Amino acid sequence: QVHVVESGGGLVQPGGSLTLSCAASGTITAIYDMRWYRQTPGYGRDPHERDLVATITSEGSTKYVDSVKDRFTISRDNAKNTVYLQMNNLKPEDTAVYYCNVEVATRLVRFLEVWGQGTLVTVSL
Repeated sequence: QVHVVESGGGLVQPGGSLTLSCAASGTITAIYDMRWYRQTPGYGRDPHERDLVATITSEGSTKYVDSVKDRFTISRDNAKNTVYLQMNNLKPEDTAVYYCNVEVATRLVRFLEVWGQGTLVTVSL
């Protein structure tokens, strides 16, 4: 089994910063792409309703949605099976539940996509 746990959400004022962490654990033999999604609170938990925010490949290449470019930075620590999202200059419209999505291989499965439980980020005065 593979577990993914996010942390680091909370309440922050506009212009502030937060860093989210997402750690994967279990019988993992490889980790491929790691992503952060977000979903506006109150819109359910359907993964198809989540917006992709940032992606980092196993080689370290990154990609961002236009609305967070130059404000958010995604990074990963392969030794810790962890992905981070550094968020600067936060805006009220960044308020959302942030979900980690990880592509892994295990001893039994060549490819598995695993979601975390989400962490709430609220940007407000």
